[in-house]
Formats: sequence, structure tokens, C-alpha cells
Amino acid sequence: QVQLVESGGGLVQPGGSLRVSCAASGATSTIYRMNWYRQAPGQERQLVAGISITGGITNYADSVQGRFTISRDNAKNTLYLQMNGLKPEDTAVYYCNAAWGRFGQFYMSWGRGTQVTVSS
Repeated sequence: QVQLVESGGGLVQPGGSLRVSCAASGATSTIYRMNWYRQAPGQERQLVAGISITGGITNYADSVQGRFTISRDNAKNTLYLQMNGLKPEDTAVYYCNAAWGRFGQFYMSWGRGTQVTVSS
């Protein structure tokens, strides 16, 4: 099993910056991809950014491209999302997600989320 715990959310003014983190534990050696999703009230959960664990290949939603940066510290088993130029529409609960598996079995784990609110 892989467990994920997010941290670092909070209230920030428009144009500000915030970094959220996701600490992974358990079978971390089997993780091959990690992602950040977000869900605003009344909306579906959407993919924000993703990163492959071995090659570090990243991808971003168009709405955050150029403003957000996903990174990982494999030694610390921690995923980060640096968010710059925040907008009110970035307000959401941000969830960490990990794709992992071994012996032909593949799974996904989710954290409980951290609230990010962008408001003046």
C-alpha cells in the first residue's frame, strides 16, 4: 500500500505564491507516477500536473501551464507543487495521487487533500 498526506495549503492573495507538498509512505519503491488534482465546489476533479518518477517527465493542464511547477524529491518520497501567479479560479482542494504497482498489479492511491484559497 501507498499512503499520501498533503500539506501546505492556505489562504493567499491573487498574484501570490504557495507550495503544497505530498509525503508518500509505504510501498514507495513501486510508485511510477505522481499527480496533483484539484476539485472546486460543484466541479469535477481535474488533473493539474503530473510527473513520472524515473524520467521526471512532466505535464500540465493548460490553465496552469507556466504558473505551476511540479517536482519530486525521491530521496524524501515527497511531491511538490509550486504555484505562482495564483488566481481566484485556482481555489480548490488539491489532491495528491500516486500510480503504483508490482507483479503485474497496478493501483492508485489518493491523499485527503489540502485546501487552497485565493482571495483578497
